[in-house]
Amino acid sequence: EWDRWLLMALIGTAVGMLGFLTHQIIDCLIKLKWDLVEKYLQDGNIHMTWLFVLGSGLAMVVLSSGSVLFFCPAGSPFALPEIIGYLNGTSIQHLFNIKTFLGTFVSCVLAVASGLFCGPEGPMIHLGALLGCGLSQLQSNTLGVHLPIFTRFRNSADKRSFITAGAGAGIASVFRAPIGGLLFTLEEVSSFWDIRLAWQTFFCCLTATFTTDLLSSSFSEFLYRGHFGFFEAEKRILFWVKNLLDMNVLAFVPAILLGMLGGLLGALFVSLNIKINKLRMQFFNSIPKSSLRKPSKLMETVLILVTSPLVRHLEDIHLNLFTATFVGMDVGCILNFPCSSEQGSAAALLVENGKQGITYLFKRGTHEEFGYTSLCTALAFYFILSCWTAGSAVASGLVIPMLYTGALYGRIIGLILISIFGVQTNEYGAWIDPGLFAAIGAASFFSGVSRLTISLTVIMVS
Repeated sequence: EWDRWLLMALIGTAVGMLGFLTHQIIDCLIKLKWDLVEKYLQDGNIHMTWLFVLGSGLAMVVLSSGSVLFFCPAGSPFALPEIIGYLNGTSIQHLFNIKTFLGTFVSCVLAVASGLFCGPEGPMIHLGALLGCGLSQLQSNTLGVHLPIFTRFRNSADKRSFITAGAGAGIASVFRAPIGGLLFTLEEVSSFWDIRLAWQTFFCCLTATFTTDLLSSSFSEFLYRGHFGFFEAEKRILFWVKNLLDMNVLAFVPAILLGMLGGLLGALFVSLNIKINKLRMQFFNSIPKSSLRKPSKLMETVLILVTSPLVRHLEDIHLNLFTATFVGMDVGCILNFPCSSEQGSAAALLVENGKQGITYLFKRGTHEEFGYTSLCTALAFYFILSCWTAGSAVASGLVIPMLYTGALYGRIIGLILISIFGVQTNEYGAWIDPGLFAAIGAASFFSGVSRLTISLTVIMVS
């Protein structure tokens, strides 16, 4: 079995490098977008800033959607259901094609960097499964490559095992959670399971996480920062929370409330998304000329971006906030420059990078950073637009939108408790913190939409 373990290590390393590359490209594109408008921000020319941000976002969205519609033969922007179907015995053409890999990768990084309400998690699961399939078979009809090694794995059962491990490594690389990746494949992806596959999948996830952490320890936006192999907790943990709180048994009461709210809102999100996708299919099927259907799908993604509060509320954001947040080196320094109005706070929540936004919503001791108006406005826009984005013609993931939406209403519940009991400074009441309930709310909405329990708990605490 040494060759099987070797392939698992190879797949994990490749997925880890791909996860590192994906995040680095996204960060570079976001920084480049705001570097282009630095001069206009410093001059206070909000209108030119609006035009440049809108123009760069539209260019990325058009390329992202075009790579899925016109280049990617699988024709599925979010392939997790197809992967689950394949692992359960359904044959799907072009799902593990080299063109599918390239189209999904390009579409993913451009969609996230453009400002659409999505994340790279779903496409990374697909890309990990693609690497698991390609590296285990060591052959490609598209490239004309058929290597005469590891031929004993060229059968349906082994192929599915490596695809399962690759999908788990994809989620492990994104969240830096190898056990979470293993449990995700067990709970969500695969129906054929044994103890041998469990150990090998865990080894693959562990290798992927280690590779991503090792490369991320020294590189930021492809620039070498030193400290190779030094794993800083703040950078290794995806949603870093510095200050831990002592818990009280009374905290279970609002936690149960948030769990029920997450289930209700999660069911509403799924129901609304199903209806939107049905209307989307009916509209595109009603177009008489089939040659116009793909351009129409592309125009839908453009419409989503134009409708986004990123461009609708840009003029409401305070100039100092913009300059500090997007022109400076630290994208997440938004809390050091509070907005001058509730509208500005809402716009800042919507314009901020999703991963960074979740981090400062989780931050402890920030009881009065955001008010009810900004949180409710951001929640309404994020809920509707992320639901609309899911299923559109771009390779996108739902995990970041789910966590962000849950963090918003969790923080609202925290503010309600602060309004009732006030800011508690003693150790017995310190659990009344909006950041704590933002984290609980994020987990509740994620669970309500995905129906995940064990793997989600491990991912959230990793």
